This record gives sequence, structure tokens and C-alpha cells, in this order.
Amino acid sequence: MSLQQKLTGTGIAIVTPFTSTGDFDWPALENLINFWINNKVEYLVVAGTTGESATLTREEEQVLFDFVKEKTAGRAGLVAGIGGNDTREAVQALTNMKLEGYDAILSVSPYYNKPRQEGIFQHYKAINDAAPLPVIMYNVPGRTGMSVSAETTLRIAENCKNIIATKEASGNFDQLNQIMKNKPEDFMLISGDDGITLPMIALGAKGVISVVANAYPGDFSEMVRLCLAGKFAEALPLHLKYTDVINSMFSEGSPSGVKEYLKQMGLCSTDCRLPVVPVSEKHAAYIKTLMTAL
Repeated sequence: MSLQQKLTGTGIAIVTPFTSTGDFDWPALENLINFWINNKVEYLVVAGTTGESATLTREEEQVLFDFVKEKTAGRAGLVAGIGGNDTREAVQALTNMKLEGYDAILSVSPYYNKPRQEGIFQHYKAINDAAPLPVIMYNVPGRTGMSVSAETTLRIAENCKNIIATKEASGNFDQLNQIMKNKPEDFMLISGDDGITLPMIALGAKGVISVVANAYPGDFSEMVRLCLAGKFAEALPLHLKYTDVINSMFSEGSPSGVKEYLKQMGLCSTDCRLPVVPVSEKHAAYIKTLMTAL
């Protein structure tokens, strides 16, 4: 199977379960890994934004990478989240991390610094040159404060051949149109926004790196497979079924929302690392009504 085939379909930006003391909850993570794989998702993304990477040390990331690789045991593809707003430190992490068993790296665009487009290009050029595996770039301006423009994305796609895809969470369809129209044929567009995955696949995206699939991996991955097969009329009911669920997962912050779903399913606690906190009691009750309706 080619790498493009491995990364086609549904990847999950997996949560990192914690105990009340902020330690890793290994039994919960193992149970979740089996839950996701048994529900036929294509790959797992470890230590991404939903995995609370901003509160993980590089040493903790390595421990997570190792644990998920061991428990996955080749049953699904694996992507390691390694990024940062300090290019030199991110390059050092890419050089030092042990990533045997992983298929690719997800690397978020630089955040907080708010570099201009040339700075973003130079950052990804350095990532491209240092990465031991193919790289998925990640544009999420709602978190980073700066959008990677379509022009910069295309420049990276043309000049940084170890960067094979972009996870796009800009929600800007003009930008998505420009990327799809002008990208190299083998450069993949991946949805970074659950709510617009269906129209993005209609445009030509190869799938999604999902948050909602943490809790509903079976339905959501089936929706994606139907879309990829061109069966949009069959996929539409599943897409609409989760519209309110998706909104509820983000309205009081992520991963607080999805962890509340997982708690009510008995899969992990709502414990997060500060400054992220669980959802309010009112919102937890609302989530319960949505789950009951499903």
C-alpha cells in the first residue's frame, strides 16, 4: 500500500487521556486505540492539537509515540505530531525523535510569532529538510493567528518534496479552490474541519484528520468512505447527523468537548492539562441530550 493510500480516509487527531493528577492514563488510551481501530479508521495522529501537544514535553511525546505504536501493532497507520513556533527547536525534535513504525509527521504552521508568508515558507523548508519521514503541513489560523496562504502552500508543495499534503482547517473555500486547482498531482489536500469534510472531498480532498471520530469513529469513517466513493447522497445523512455534535465539541474549547463525550461513553475522563478545563455542567447536560438523540 502506498503512503497516499494509507493517508486516504479518516485519520483521528487522538485525545491524550489524563488522570486527575495530570499523568497519562495508559489503560484508557489502550482501550481507546482498540475502540478506534475496531471501528475501521485508517490512521491515528498522535500528539496533535487535540492530544494537548501544547502541554507535552518532547520527552512525553516520545513516550506517547512509543506506546501508541506498541498498542496499535500495525493495525492502522500512524502519524506523529511534531511542530512548534521555534523552527530550530522543531528541527532538533525531528532529528532526535525515534519514529520507527510511523508513516508520516504532522507539523503545524508556526503559531504566536505571526510570521509573514516568507517566514512560514522558510519554516517549512527547514522542516522539509530535517524530517526523517514525509510531512503533512497543517494550516489552522484559528489557533495559530496566521493563515498559510494558498500561494505559500503551493510554493511549499512545489519546492519541498518531502511535504506531501496539507491539513487545511482555514474554512476558506476560495483558498481550497486555489490549492486544488494548482497543486502538484501527488500533493494531498486533507480536511482539518469535520463539519466541511463532505464538501472538501467533493472538491478533491482525500479525507479528514478528525476530532469527532474520537467518539464516533464508525459512522464518521463510513461517511468519509462513502464520499470518497462518490456516494454523496448516501453520505449526506451521516454528515448531517453529526452537525450539532461537532459544534458542541468546540463551543467550550477542544479537547474539552470531545472528552466529555468520551466520558459519557465510559472511555476516558474529562481531565485535561491546564489551562484547558472540562466543559461546564450546563454544556455537559446539553451534550448528554445530543447523545440521547443519536
